[in-house]
Amino acid sequence: MDKNIAVVAASGGLDSCVTAAIANLNYQLALAHINYGQRTETRELKAFNDIADFYKVEKKLVIDYTHLSRIGGSSLTDNSIEVSKADLTNNDIPSSYVPFRNANILSACTSWAEVLGAEAIFMGAVFEDSSGYPDCRPAFFEAFENTINLGTRPDTEIKIETPIIHLNKSEIIAKAGIFHKNY
Repeated sequence: MDKNIAVVAASGGLDSCVTAAIANLNYQLALAHINYGQRTETRELKAFNDIADFYKVEKKLVIDYTHLSRIGGSSLTDNSIEVSKADLTNNDIPSSYVPFRNANILSACTSWAEVLGAEAIFMGAVFEDSSGYPDCRPAFFEAFENTINLGTRPDTEIKIETPIIHLNKSEIIAKAGIFHKNY
C-alpha cells in the first residue's frame, strides 16, 4: 500500500530531523530544504542530504531563497550582526529572527505540496522558540493553513503539521532517542 505524500521542511537540524521521523510513520516523505543565506548553510545542506539518504527519499528539493539574506535584519544572515545568546525567559525578538522566514518556507512547501498532491506539510517549529520568534506560534500555523485553503485549487487540502510544537528541547531529544532505538 502506498503512503500519501507529506512535504517536510527540513533544515537538517534536530527539530526537523525528529519531525521527518514522525512524518515518516504515516507518509511518504518529500523533503524540502531552504537555503536563505544562513551562516550554517553548508552544514545544514549536508545534514538535509544525510536525512534524505537515511530515509531513502526520492523526492527532495533545495530552494534558494537568498532574498532573505539580501533583505537582512538577522544575525543568521548578516555577519555584521552579533548572534545573541538564547534566553527563553526574554520576550524580546532575538537577533537571530529572520523576518517572516517560516511564511516563506511554508509558501515554497505549499507550492510543491500542491504539485505533488501532498496531504500535509510538516514543520519542526517549537513553541518554546516563540518567546522571540513570532512565526513559531501555533496561531501562526493555524492562520497559514487557512491561507493555504484560500489560496490553492478548490480540491486541494493540505494540513500543516507541527508535531513537536509543544515540546521543549529535552523532550525533543528524548523523542529522537526513541526513533534511534527503532532503527
